[in-house]
Amino acid sequence: MVDKDIIEQITREVLQKLSAEKQAGAAPRTETGQPAVPAQQRLSEQDLARYIDHTMLKPEATESEITVLCDEDAKYKFYAVCVNTGWTAFCAKRLRGTGVKVCTVVGFPLGAMSGRAKGFEARHAIEEGANEIDMVINIGALKSGRVKEVEEDIRWVRRACGRNTVLKTIIEAALLTDAEKVLACQAAKNAGADFVKTSTGFSKHGATVQDVALMRRTVGPKMGVKAAGGVRSLEDALAMIRAGATRIGTSSGVKILEGQTVSGSY
Repeated sequence: MVDKDIIEQITREVLQKLSAEKQAGAAPRTETGQPAVPAQQRLSEQDLARYIDHTMLKPEATESEITVLCDEDAKYKFYAVCVNTGWTAFCAKRLRGTGVKVCTVVGFPLGAMSGRAKGFEARHAIEEGANEIDMVINIGALKSGRVKEVEEDIRWVRRACGRNTVLKTIIEAALLTDAEKVLACQAAKNAGADFVKTSTGFSKHGATVQDVALMRRTVGPKMGVKAAGGVRSLEDALAMIRAGATRIGTSSGVKILEGQTVSGSY
């Protein structure tokens, strides 16, 4: 169990930093209420694309929509396509030779199944061509104080991934207190995950700058942090990167590169 004083210290430091940035007046607000990155800190389109997992996770996604998603991935050179496991083989075949990674989600979107089941799903996805796995943690176990159970849940998938497949753990920050977010991040780190990820995009809300900053402060500089859910504009994406995100999950990748703002939950 993590010491309560450590959790409070981490949370306090993050809140103080964000408050100081706001008072400095250096960052105007975006349409989603997040601080924008000053113009001099903007990335090139090519560099920004390499932060993005171009995503379509809605259950009603059709083959034609997934085809367009993959073709956009290849055209804009996003880091990865992110889809449900049923589309893994399709995307792997269509993106072969493009350099775009295939990411799929496991235990999605609730995380409420057994670690063994998640491990099986991950193994099957990898066999079908997945390079990266985004798994939802056992949120109920975490909120019940069973942190070791959360770690073991993650380890089932870590073992399935082996050393060659990237593992991201979705903590569903919208359902957690700040203390629970810290515990979830530390459980992911202890279990050997490569990334912590804010959200599924199917809960109360998606990524926030405060959550990204808290997660970054918790896991340190070497572990990845993925901001996902509600990142719908260039300003949103840059604010997340500024807060510590090393990957952005969004269905609005093309519009973000074009500097537009779109509506939607993911």
